This record gives sequence, C-alpha cells and structure tokens, in this order.
Amino acid sequence: MSNEKRAVVGGLNHLTLSVSDLERSFGFYREVLGLRPLARWAKGAYLLAGEETWVCLTLDATTRSAPPPEYSHLAFSVAAADFDALSERLRQAGATEWQSNRSEGASLYFLDPDGHKMELHVGDWRSRLAACRERPFAEIEFF
Repeated sequence: MSNEKRAVVGGLNHLTLSVSDLERSFGFYREVLGLRPLARWAKGAYLLAGEETWVCLTLDATTRSAPPPEYSHLAFSVAAADFDALSERLRQAGATEWQSNRSEGASLYFLDPDGHKMELHVGDWRSRLAACRERPFAEIEFF
C-alpha cells in the first residue's frame, strides 16, 4: 500500500456563465444578487460571491429560447437572516421561479436574465445529510 497522498479537488473555484447582454447581467449579479464586482472588460466581468468563489460573465451571442429541461443548476449560499429580503429583491427584479422548494432548508429556485437555473439556499451539506438521515431517499448510502 502506498503512503502517497491521493490528489483531490479542493473546492469550487469559479463559475463561468455565457450571457447575451453583459450590461444587463452585470447589473443583475451586482445589484440583485449582491455579488462584488472585481473586474469588467468589453466582453466579460468577474464578480465575487462570498469570500472565495468568483463568477465570470462572458459575452456570447448565442441566446437561449428556454432554460434547459434538466435539473442542473447553480446554488448560492445565503444566510437565513438575509433569505427573505434577497428572495423579495429577486421577485421584484422579475426573476422567474422555475421550481418550488421540496428539500431541506429555505430555497428559492430562479432563472437569471439568460435563463441559467439558479438557487438561493439556506443550509449546507451537513444540514442536507442530517435531513436525509431523518427521511432517507430510496436506496441511499452514506459514507
């Protein structure tokens, strides 16, 4: 058996999202979601979500006619004390809700201006697994 340490992924580094209107998306992520702008240029922008995860917006002429049909989405952490105010700000900004919350923790599932599926979520992997232990999914296995 080797004593060599196994290489692993350290966490989420950044998200890159194609946007059709950089000005509109930059405003949405900055003003509505409250991400902190780091840099902006003719065809893109960097914004900070929390202390480490950054979002890259990149201008792409390709447009979506509808959000993708699958469940894939990006979830942003939000403090419980901020959830209602941020949810209301999203609704007032006209964000479409694409699903109702059916899981542990407060969540709001919404579309960004380009139809990317997003979620605001109160909780973390610990609270999710605790809920799964209380009401397990079919054939769930814990590690």
